[in-house]
Amino acid sequence: MSDAPRRPRAVLMCHAESRLNREGVARWLGSFTDLVGMVVIDERGQHTKVRVRKEIERIGWLRFLDVLAFRAYYGLVLDRSDSAWVTRTLDDIAARYPAGPASCEQLVTADPNGADVQAFLERLRPDLMVARCKRILKERIFAVPRAGTYVLHPGICPEYRNAHGCFWALARRDLDKVGLTLLRIDKGVDTGPVYGYFTYPFDEVTESHIVVMTRVVTDNLDAIRDRLLDAVDGRATAIDTTGRPSGVWGQPWLTKYFAWKRAARRRRHARAVA
Repeated sequence: MSDAPRRPRAVLMCHAESRLNREGVARWLGSFTDLVGMVVIDERGQHTKVRVRKEIERIGWLRFLDVLAFRAYYGLVLDRSDSAWVTRTLDDIAARYPAGPASCEQLVTADPNGADVQAFLERLRPDLMVARCKRILKERIFAVPRAGTYVLHPGICPEYRNAHGCFWALARRDLDKVGLTLLRIDKGVDTGPVYGYFTYPFDEVTESHIVVMTRVVTDNLDAIRDRLLDAVDGRATAIDTTGRPSGVWGQPWLTKYFAWKRAARRRRHARAVA
């Protein structure tokens, strides 16, 4: 009889288009858990339309044009090099972690809060779920795993909530808040118990925000693993965030991107001549 401790049963939730999560994070998670399932979100156009409408309501049409301008700039100037970098990063992860088990079940869905997802999770009975998705999960979904659902949030919470926290910390020159937050989901938006912050010595002059928000994950996989297991086993103490400001941030703006890069170059120059 083996004395090895039982590995926790885990489920990964991610978007269909995210190779980093479907290939990389899945390998990592399966290296220290029993990865029994993946919920793959294949969204339809209606969900994108809802997000666009909410963003316009929040920032207005003029600023939304700034968002569209950034997306066009990113596609024309940055996307090719970032995609090549992601491919190299996935190759590195594949060299470190084995492929996921063939027994891992997969559910493809348009709605992560759907009845099919709830039934899938209840049948698999995971100890934890790692949610790498843009959608807000309902309690009947995130509460199914015995030890909770966890987010690897690209931003320091509570100051930089939502999906582009790293970009906004860089753009606002809040460089001590560029990092990742490990938190357990509750009923709020990135407001659950925080179990760890992770960063790395980023190069804001040469690296894009996509590289930065990815490396805060990939450069810290071992440390995140240890803290996640501690949280699942009840050994981790949540970080007290009482009294800290809370900020919700939307999509990147082209004007803020250019301002960030100018400030980064000035900072590098000032440090070089000091």
